Amino acid sequence: MSVNKEIKRITTETVRNMKFTGEKISMLTAYDFTIASLVDAAGTEVILVGDSAANVMAGHETTLPITLDQMIYHAQCVVRGAKRALVVVDLPFGTYQSDPQKALESSVRIMKESGAHAIKLEGGKEIEESIRRIVNAGIPVMGHLGLTPQSIYQFGSYKVRAKEDAEAEKLINDAKLLEELGCFSLVMEKIPADLAAKVTASIHIPTIGIGAGSGCDGQVLVVHDMLGLNNEFKPKFVRKYLNLEDQIHEAIGQYVADVKSADFPNANEQY
Repeated sequence: MSVNKEIKRITTETVRNMKFTGEKISMLTAYDFTIASLVDAAGTEVILVGDSAANVMAGHETTLPITLDQMIYHAQCVVRGAKRALVVVDLPFGTYQSDPQKALESSVRIMKESGAHAIKLEGGKEIEESIRRIVNAGIPVMGHLGLTPQSIYQFGSYKVRAKEDAEAEKLINDAKLLEELGCFSLVMEKIPADLAAKVTASIHIPTIGIGAGSGCDGQVLVVHDMLGLNNEFKPKFVRKYLNLEDQIHEAIGQYVADVKSADFPNANEQY
């Protein structure tokens, strides 16, 4: 389904208002012009240029290796393809955790050099000053709590987070802090559904879930996962809407066969 070209650009205000009207927010990742164009035209409200590009685009085991320059490149490509959606870009590992001034400078670079509309970063109380500086500079910030992939070596696994009372209480407090600091929305990843629903009801900014249940104000998936481009990755929270890995494999195999048999190109496919 294509959206009406007359529809105005989705903004942070649009997303905040959707929480109050009860309309669910759809969010997908994109890392290049072509996919961003398709995601945008289908009506997705928010496109995330995720640091998951390190995994799905570059083949790294974790999100940690991707650099700020690489994130800006991917964001530039996505912004060119997104005519309607709000484009949010992840601050990569090492660009904000230890130095609030560096966090601000990294965010400014993303906004100026890519044309994106907001940034996202992982964490709560521990990055309070970084968030404060970025927001005070007029840059919209999306928070991220729960399973925070940039901390994977600290966690030691990709298991569900905040199942214990102490971690759940910290997550609730962090969510409220992010709202107070001026974040316009919050991603919650791989936490119990009842906790996510509780957080969603306790704050006035919209929550976007990934593996956090239906009680969130919206949902996000990695576009490669929902399109079935990686059949080896099968987490419980991913719904595959296509099986492109098998379809692409079959199509390329047929192309190779057609070339070798001289069936391609035929008389109608040459000058």
